[in-house]
Amino acid sequence: MTKSDLIDIVAGGTGLTKLETEAVINGFLGTIVESLAEGTSVELRGFGTFRIKERAPRTGRNPKTGDVVEIDTQFVPHVKISREVRKHIDRSIKERKS
Repeated sequence: MTKSDLIDIVAGGTGLTKLETEAVINGFLGTIVESLAEGTSVELRGFGTFRIKERAPRTGRNPKTGDVVEIDTQFVPHVKISREVRKHIDRSIKERKS
């Protein structure tokens, strides 16, 4: 599913226009990104938690040349999906396969 597909589905279910729906979804996603950039986690109860994890600096290798490369500390986004969502997905997929 793409963002465009999501906009179509939400617009159809809410009665908002596609432009209004796109503005809401872009605002929602932008707020999550900005919160993470500020170091604040975002918890959507019943869905999951978005937070930043710190990866320690390490030594790597350039796969093409084999040269040793120092990789700096990195801050990466991490999403932990809620137990309810995981169970729902598991049940739904198992039901479709049987």
